[in-house]
Amino acid sequence: MKNKLFFSAALSVIIGVTGLVQVADGQNRSILNEAQRVSGDRFTVTTRTPQGVRIHAVRRPSAAMLSAIDRGLTDLFAVARKNRYTRGLNHSDYTIYIANADRTRDAAGNYSPDIAIGSAQYAGSVYDQGGYIYAAGMIISNQPMAFLIAEHTGDVSRVADLVRFEGEHLVLYHNDRRRYHQTADHSQGGSHPILQ
Repeated sequence: MKNKLFFSAALSVIIGVTGLVQVADGQNRSILNEAQRVSGDRFTVTTRTPQGVRIHAVRRPSAAMLSAIDRGLTDLFAVARKNRYTRGLNHSDYTIYIANADRTRDAAGNYSPDIAIGSAQYAGSVYDQGGYIYAAGMIISNQPMAFLIAEHTGDVSRVADLVRFEGEHLVLYHNDRRRYHQTADHSQGGSHPILQ
C-alpha cells in the first residue's frame, strides 16, 4: 500500500513537472519565433554566459561578448539596487538573442552594429530611415525577460552598455510600472541611462 501511494505521489509530481516544462517550452518557442520574426534571422546556437544568461545566437558569440553581457547586467543590477528595485536582478532571469547586424556603422561612421526594425511609432521622426529604424536592441518579452541585440565583432564595450540599457526597461517593468510606461517608448523623447 505504501509503495502504491509513493508511486502515485511520484507520478503526480512527474506529471506536474512535465506540464510546467511544456508550458515553459511553448512560451520560449513563441519568444524565439518573435525574435526570428523581428530580426529575420535563425538562432541556431544556444549557450550561456559565465553568469548564466541564456543566449540564442546566429553564430557562437566570442568569450569577450559573453563577458560584456554579464558585465552590462551586473552594472544594471547595481544601479537598480541603488534605486531600491529588487526583482529581475539575476543573470539567469535573462535571455538574449544575438542577431545579424543590419549595419555596422552609423551615419557618422562610428562602429554601431544595429538591427533594422519597422519604424512603427517612430515613423516620420529623425530616426525613420524609410519605414524602418536602426536599433541597438529591442525588448522581445517582458515575461520571461528577453531582448534582442546585434552581433558585435569589434568594440564589445558597447555590448555592456546596450545590455544595461535594454535591461533597464525590463527592471522597470518588474519593479516600477509607472516609470516603465513613461520610458518604454523613446519616440516621445528620453534616452539611456534611465536609472542613475
